[in-house]
Amino acid sequence: MATRKAELARLVLLHECESLRANSGAAGCDLFGGDPTALGGSVWLDLFAGTGAVGIEALSRGAGKVYFVESSKPAAELIRQNLLSLGIAQGFEIVRQKGARAIREFESRQINPDFIFLDPPYRLQQIYRETLDLLGNSLISERALVVAEHEKRFDPGENFGRLQRFRKLEQGDAALSFYR
Repeated sequence: MATRKAELARLVLLHECESLRANSGAAGCDLFGGDPTALGGSVWLDLFAGTGAVGIEALSRGAGKVYFVESSKPAAELIRQNLLSLGIAQGFEIVRQKGARAIREFESRQINPDFIFLDPPYRLQQIYRETLDLLGNSLISERALVVAEHEKRFDPGENFGRLQRFRKLEQGDAALSFYR
C-alpha cells in the first residue's frame, strides 16, 4: 500500500489544452480530510472530471467505484493515462459524455452514488446551475453528498430541487459548495 500511495503522490499528467484546468487543491484538503481509508467502498461520480485527480484521490482512499464523466476525448484519454500510470486497473469507469446525459444514464442504470463531485470550467457558470438543478431533481442524488467546486466570487446557488446547500468553504480563489 505504501508503494501505491507514493505513486499517487506523483502529479497527474496535465493536458496542453487551455480549457482544462487542474483542480485547485481546495477539494483535496476539504473533501478527503486526513483519513486515507475514509471512503471504504463508496461510489463516486466525478462530473467534468478533467485530469481525473479527484476521482483518483477517491480511489486511493478506498472508494469502491468511481465514474469519471468527461465529454472531451483528449481529457478522457488523459484520465485513462493517469490511471494507467498509477497502476489503477479496476474500480472505475470512464464515461465520455456530457454531464446532463450521463446523469440521465446513471439514473436509468440505477446507480446510487455516495458522492457526486462537479467541477465544470469556471467560465461556464450556467452549467453549474443546470447540473445542480438536474441532480436536485434526479434519484441519483437522493442519498449523495453533492460537492461543487467553483470560483469564490461566483455563487452557484442555495437550492436545487431536493438539494440544499449546507456548507460553503473558501480557499484562495476557489470555493466548495456542499449540498444534500
